[in-house]
Amino acid sequence: MINKKYLNISEVSKILQIEEHKIRYWDSIDPKTNKYRIEGISTKSKGGTRYFNKDNIKKLQKLKNILYDGKNHNHSIKLADKILNSNNKFSNKITESDFNYEHSDNYKKISQILDKMRLLLKNDNEN
Repeated sequence: MINKKYLNISEVSKILQIEEHKIRYWDSIDPKTNKYRIEGISTKSKGGTRYFNKDNIKKLQKLKNILYDGKNHNHSIKLADKILNSNNKFSNKITESDFNYEHSDNYKKISQILDKMRLLLKNDNEN
């Protein structure tokens, strides 16, 4: 990493391999709630220029790990924000595989229920 106290958005984008527009979006205010989408991603100058310290960069890296697995998009930004800002012991043990919905027991149970409901509806419509 570069030995500067603060980095600009293009430097952070290159280091973390996150497009600048995604960082800006994550660091912007949601018009529905008038709150930052993800709190604490950058430090802004009076002119609005974003600067990033080591803590900001760590938070961005965690956010990237939560939201993306390779090129696949995994979660909503609201869920990622809750995971990042959770202060309980459980949050320290969260891994990306914990959020692979296709392999979770709940996902399988819900899929089975939906399949049964579709079958019942199909049989009901045929009679």
